[in-house]
Amino acid sequence: MKETAVATGASRRMRQRFTSGWTVRLRQSYLADVKIYTRTGDSGETSLMGAGRVSKDHLRVMAYGDVDETNAAVGLARTTEPTDLADELLTAVQRDLFAIGGALATPEPERVGAVQRAKVAVAPERIAALEQAIDAADAELPPLTAFVLPGGTAKAAALHVARTVCRRAERTVVHLSHTEHVPEEVVVYLNRLSDLLFTLARLANHRARVADVTW
Repeated sequence: MKETAVATGASRRMRQRFTSGWTVRLRQSYLADVKIYTRTGDSGETSLMGAGRVSKDHLRVMAYGDVDETNAAVGLARTTEPTDLADELLTAVQRDLFAIGGALATPEPERVGAVQRAKVAVAPERIAALEQAIDAADAELPPLTAFVLPGGTAKAAALHVARTVCRRAERTVVHLSHTEHVPEEVVVYLNRLSDLLFTLARLANHRARVADVTW
């Protein structure tokens, strides 16, 4: 019982380290009852928010699709044991990615209401929180002296998958930004998120006492 209490306390302190300064802003759902299938996309088009319809292979759709895939990969990493590793932080990340997808699906923000614009905004403090979490994890890790091969524990491998999917999303979003408006903070957030996922993958191996495999 004493060992369990000590472990629980350590786990609580660990969560506090990664969630300090990170406020999870719960977004009230703006959806009414939604039917899963509508048949409106059967012709290969989809609707953007406030900007009509485009082909499903439009670069903007590919960009927020890659962000959605990143979100799913983060969710898989979260549910891979040990599930208490930065779980609250990664939950907040998933909420942010949902907002980023909404921002990318809104090419003309001035055509939607203020409430909707607020729902998809990425505040600078969200990026700062990622940096704080990276610094906290990095302080626990040995210095990085070589390239690291993805793998080790299942948790680390899942985080590396999420990292690479995030990098792809970043590339697609940057590509989109060459021809269309993309909020600058979206690119910065995705760049910083991939760094966080890399650092958490190293931390997962470190805490499991599994050495990273270097190249």
